[in-house]
Amino acid sequence: MHLRWLIFYLASVGSASAAGNCSYKALIEHLGLGNNDDIQMTSLRPVFKWKTPTFVYTDLFVTSITEVDEKAQILSTQVTIVHGWFSEFTKWDPDDFCGIKFCPIKKDMVWTRKVAETGFHIEVFKAIVHPKMKHGVSSGRPRRSSSHPLNAPIHIKTEFATKENQYVQLLNQGAIVTSNTFAVTTACKMNLHQFPFDVQSCTFSFQSPIHSIEELIISPFSGASFLTLSSKQAFQTQGEWEFLSINMSKANASTLGVLQDQLIYKITMKRRPLLYVINFLMPVFYFLILDLASFFIDSSGGEKLGFKITLLLAISVLLLLLQDMLPSTSSDIPLIGVYCVVIFTLIGISVLETILVNFLMAKGNQTAAVRPTESSSALSDAVKDTKGPPDSVTDRHEEQLYVLDVLKQILVEFQAAATHQNQQERKSLSWTRVATIIDVIFYFLYVTTVIVFLITLFKAWFLRVPGSQSGAVSPAPPEHFPGSLKSRSGYSIPV
Repeated sequence: MHLRWLIFYLASVGSASAAGNCSYKALIEHLGLGNNDDIQMTSLRPVFKWKTPTFVYTDLFVTSITEVDEKAQILSTQVTIVHGWFSEFTKWDPDDFCGIKFCPIKKDMVWTRKVAETGFHIEVFKAIVHPKMKHGVSSGRPRRSSSHPLNAPIHIKTEFATKENQYVQLLNQGAIVTSNTFAVTTACKMNLHQFPFDVQSCTFSFQSPIHSIEELIISPFSGASFLTLSSKQAFQTQGEWEFLSINMSKANASTLGVLQDQLIYKITMKRRPLLYVINFLMPVFYFLILDLASFFIDSSGGEKLGFKITLLLAISVLLLLLQDMLPSTSSDIPLIGVYCVVIFTLIGISVLETILVNFLMAKGNQTAAVRPTESSSALSDAVKDTKGPPDSVTDRHEEQLYVLDVLKQILVEFQAAATHQNQQERKSLSWTRVATIIDVIFYFLYVTTVIVFLITLFKAWFLRVPGSQSGAVSPAPPEHFPGSLKSRSGYSIPV
């Protein structure tokens, strides 16, 4: 009888204990997370032996490209950063807690990963946020990372889309996962040589500001193809820039003689050039075609020269617009600048050629007309003298001889005038012929130069060699890392 009561009592106590372990509170108390003053849990790396390194796994997703300022070399994006690491102090058996496999807690209750993004200097981890940051906007002065192996750009400003996530997700295997979304405004060195058909790449680097490579190792959790596909699916904007890919590489950085692990993400994006082609490239090309067609305008008037000067002024206005779009500190001249300057120069040379042809034509039209006025007056005088009454036969004979002499003189003068006029006409025809030859030869040279230039520019713009993908890392998470982490709450990309 007493044995039955004992068995009933033990079963009741066991049921009450099992029912009490079904709450998150019981799990947190079991893990020893209720005391925020526990230095081991909140301030020290979660390892039993200090020589054991802590592995931090990182994923970066690009959800939008909000703005790209070419003149200021600034990139504004919205990114989602997911971190996961292991704690040897937060493991439990789900069977002891009614099947609880993951538990959300405040990040202040556990050790948080000491990793900083140095490529764009978003400082998202504990004890790294700038002390002057208010309402999610950093007011600190620009500074440059001294440990960046690629000469990281100056830290301009970091803006947060929302407040930093205050919770982390605990998994029963000991993994801790957190996710944060940021609106990032950062400096990015851009090569605008192929503008507007350019492809830009910006780097985001992760490294620990305090832990050496023996203490903390940063590795990518997902592959580049998964990050690229997930970012494209979560992309929220359809603007001027098209997101292409995310690639990653590993490097080591040295800070005060301490070697630290570093993970570098490279974001590649491509400009959509249709707007620039319609509003800029096509008008300049049309001006060039009109200049070629202007060679068929009659050169006798001034319409041809005025038309060419109008085209020259129109291209100069487009050059002023181009100056506002491109930075003045570019190391090499963008191809669009070469395109406009060369066409401007060709049209300028065409204007000079038109001026020369017009000058030769005008010179050929200046012919000297010689009129035998004196001969005509002499002839009229001789005719008047013959009308008088003859005095004698001798006088009449002398008068006839005089008239013959005058006629001979007039004939000589007419022959000289005709010869001079023929010479003037031949000279005029020679100047016109030279102007025509120059115009035809220049036209063929002009067309040939335009074709060669456009073919060369087309090759430089579109037949570029694609950049290599060397240095990419194919992550291989350890076997003890939970494979179902991607489906866990807190890992999915917030849209």
